[in-house]
Amino acid sequence: MKKHREPPKSHFQSQTELDKFSNLPGHVIDQILSQLPIRDAVRTSLLSTKWRYRWSTLSNLVFDNQCLSFNSQDQSVIKNKLVNVIDHVLLLHTGPIYKFKLSHRDLTGITDIDKWILHLSRSPIREFVLEIWKGQRYNLHSRLFSCQHLIHLELFNCLVNPPPTFQGFKNLKSLDLQHVTMTQENFETLISNCSLLERLTLMNFNGFTHLNINAPRLLFFDVGGYFDDITFTNTSSLALISIGLYANEKVEKRPNQNASNLVKFFSHLTHIRRLEIQSYFLKFLASGDVPGRLDHPCADLGYLSIRINLGDFAEISAALCLLRSSLSLQELEILARPEEHSPGVSCLDLCESEQQFCSFPQLRLVKIFDISGIKPELEFISFILLASPALEKMVIKPALVNEGMKMMKDLLLLRRASVRAEVIYVDP
Repeated sequence: MKKHREPPKSHFQSQTELDKFSNLPGHVIDQILSQLPIRDAVRTSLLSTKWRYRWSTLSNLVFDNQCLSFNSQDQSVIKNKLVNVIDHVLLLHTGPIYKFKLSHRDLTGITDIDKWILHLSRSPIREFVLEIWKGQRYNLHSRLFSCQHLIHLELFNCLVNPPPTFQGFKNLKSLDLQHVTMTQENFETLISNCSLLERLTLMNFNGFTHLNINAPRLLFFDVGGYFDDITFTNTSSLALISIGLYANEKVEKRPNQNASNLVKFFSHLTHIRRLEIQSYFLKFLASGDVPGRLDHPCADLGYLSIRINLGDFAEISAALCLLRSSLSLQELEILARPEEHSPGVSCLDLCESEQQFCSFPQLRLVKIFDISGIKPELEFISFILLASPALEKMVIKPALVNEGMKMMKDLLLLRRASVRAEVIYVDP
């Protein structure tokens, strides 16, 4: 069959299509531009006179890998092109800038960032994201700390050193600090002086080792790194926490330590609803004298995820204390930590003594991952099954395939308090 070639468009047809673009209402043009990468938004100047430099009024500027890609592998060429593009956009820009994001895989901590921050500090910037993916940490320019309209601040691979006159960000609600360096004093000043802070993320930080969190409106806290201690003050609104302590050696019991880390940690978390305990943080909580129950129960806790060494008596004690203090718990996730287990360790006596007065009346879903089938693990699983009268489903996925059939048989033989409880074995 012969293919029919489309006849070329007449000058009149092409002009009509251009007129359609030109006649779009201004707010529609702005909406279209806001959905485009900055590179494509700049190119729309070619469409018509109405579109020319319309992009220069964009209030959200994003410079990332999607909007800026370079064919050259020469770092100096890439750096120059990147700087030229950002300089060009900021030079021609008119009107306020509310969002500025700079996150490019080839970006290093160049001094040009200083002049961009100076430029932005003259605008009512509300969201500032700076991610330095290569090289040494960028020393954040002090003028950023004068941006009092900031609502969201996100920094990656930066040296954060606020000026002595800094009194906090009065409107900041979300703070994300990853791979940052700052002193203990600067960290505490920053957190305590952001009175509206609702979301806080800290990952892979150094320069401070004591996480003293004083934030009355904080709702969400996500932390992972190396630290010696953590204290919450005035955090009664905090509802969602994910916390991981990376270094095993950081959590050895200190000499003459009797005070319970577990009690201290939860003393100001009265309304927590979701908690994820990752890496070695449960070992930290297990340090000191672990009580039978918390003085201040976690009455609202509905979801709990624990990374645990089920061959460690102290960690099991801490986990049971937390479970006994969380009677509203509906979903429990247990992640076994792959460590050397002492062959003589057993939690049978501990679990049997708990069985008489411990029950999880609202627990409906339990997920257990990365177990190896050792005796303490099966004893703990048996305890959960016998203490959960409302349990509907327990999902178990071991770390390895070895002895999977034997483990499955052992699990199916375990008694359970709930007649509806379904035990599901997932082949790894």
